[in-house]
Amino acid sequence: MAEVENIAGSPPKKGRIPKWVLIVVAVVVVAVAGVGLFLGIYAEPYLHQRAEDMLSSRFRSDVQIEEFHISLFPMLALKGKGVVLRHHGRSDVPPLISINEFTGTTNLWHMFGKPWHIRRVTLKGLTIQIPPREQREKLLGNSPSSKKRDVQVKIDELVSDNAELDILPGRPDRSPHQFLIHHLDMHDIGPGQGAPFEATLTNATPPGEIHVKGNFGPWAADDPRGTPLSAAYTFKDADLSVFKGIAGILSSEGNFGGVLENIEVQGETTTPDFTVSSGGHPVMLKTEFNATVDGTNGDTMLHPVIAHIAGSTLICNGGVVKPTNGRKGKEVILDVTSQGARLEDLLRLAVKSDKPPLTGNVSLKTKFDLPPGPEDVVNRLELDGRFGIGDAQFTDPGVREKIEDLSRRGQGHPKDEDVGDSISQLKGKFKLHNGVVGMNDLSFSVTGANVQLDGTYAIQGEKLDFHGKLHLQAKVSQATTGVKSFLLKAVDPFFRKNGVTEVPIKVTGTRSDPDFGLDFGHKKNGEKDKKAKNDKGM
Repeated sequence: MAEVENIAGSPPKKGRIPKWVLIVVAVVVVAVAGVGLFLGIYAEPYLHQRAEDMLSSRFRSDVQIEEFHISLFPMLALKGKGVVLRHHGRSDVPPLISINEFTGTTNLWHMFGKPWHIRRVTLKGLTIQIPPREQREKLLGNSPSSKKRDVQVKIDELVSDNAELDILPGRPDRSPHQFLIHHLDMHDIGPGQGAPFEATLTNATPPGEIHVKGNFGPWAADDPRGTPLSAAYTFKDADLSVFKGIAGILSSEGNFGGVLENIEVQGETTTPDFTVSSGGHPVMLKTEFNATVDGTNGDTMLHPVIAHIAGSTLICNGGVVKPTNGRKGKEVILDVTSQGARLEDLLRLAVKSDKPPLTGNVSLKTKFDLPPGPEDVVNRLELDGRFGIGDAQFTDPGVREKIEDLSRRGQGHPKDEDVGDSISQLKGKFKLHNGVVGMNDLSFSVTGANVQLDGTYAIQGEKLDFHGKLHLQAKVSQATTGVKSFLLKAVDPFFRKNGVTEVPIKVTGTRSDPDFGLDFGHKKNGEKDKKAKNDKGM
């Protein structure tokens, strides 16, 4: 059989590569070299400039990209580093945006069309620093030195890890309001439109991870603080023990929306084991809240927070704001009110005994001020308010017996066993400072007697130190029996005024073991102290 001839008309030699293969390889090499030469001499500098123009027009900034490279295989890829955007050309303030490294994938024809179409962009070391509101006019007066071409871009997906968003304060003595964004995934980013996103953020205090899903943008180029933002969030497993004096694991979910500098938040929290160290009893704490967050400084206005402690409800209005004394952190300032809360629910937070010492329905109105600091919450907390308790009942049998005895003596029937221990009209004013509750105009009534006291209660040691007056329907001699009753008849007129017996009393000891007694010495001392103050003021 005749040999098959090759293209050149001569039979191929054994072990030799055909000429046509060599020609194809040469053409490919020349083509690749030509494309490489085209990319290196023309396309890469051209696309580098277009990238800077695109960022400049989008963010109203002077843009510098330190390195910019493109490659063809296995697909068209962009990569670079050292991206810096200075808002309106300002070099005297931190850059608006900086990126350590970036990569992107696309098609070659997408890079020369309009808009640019990039499939995926990955960022490393993204930092966004929103300038303070006070600098806006200055920024607007300093536009980039040369007008850049408006290059539009569409990005299918943008991914960033370990990014940081800082909203800078207007004063140099204040720290930025910082958001640490562990992971960010945005989709369908295009000119003049917002983009859906998912993000995982770190909450510093209390520590925990926040998952956010919503929509961001479109970017407000002239005033970034006005960039719209809306999303739903979940916040789980936040450990409250970082705040000294309280404990519990908090979870929260809700929604927020607005612009970066002014965000409205609605949500709820659940802490099934909320505990105050002074009491040590975990209780269920749930809240529903509406709040306005000032993104420029992190101040949060609460309007209102509805707190459910076990079976009781408190209404709180106020804010979480920068302290006026210059201390680091945030100060919680609230107006707290409650109608018909159960006293036993509130006392479980502050009192260590397994049984609440007193039960009843409480009406409460107080100022609540918790400044920042490392001290125990009980020692930092300031309260200033008033309360009233209806249907009050002491749970300790010994205390109940003393109240019953007071009622019997007040009625002039010290031996009568048929007397209730219900307390009525229990009310007063109180102030909490450095862990000590000071009380003024504390008063309560039982059948036959009325008590008026002023004094203090130390939360940590549960020590009582109250002094005041006891008013009895009966005479002094009728409040006792036997020889004492006979002897006291002589002094009845000295304590009787307008048909009521008035004697000075004191309540000392501890919350679990109070000691009731007469207080003639304290009355004299009090008069001396009052006289000394009056003399000093004259």
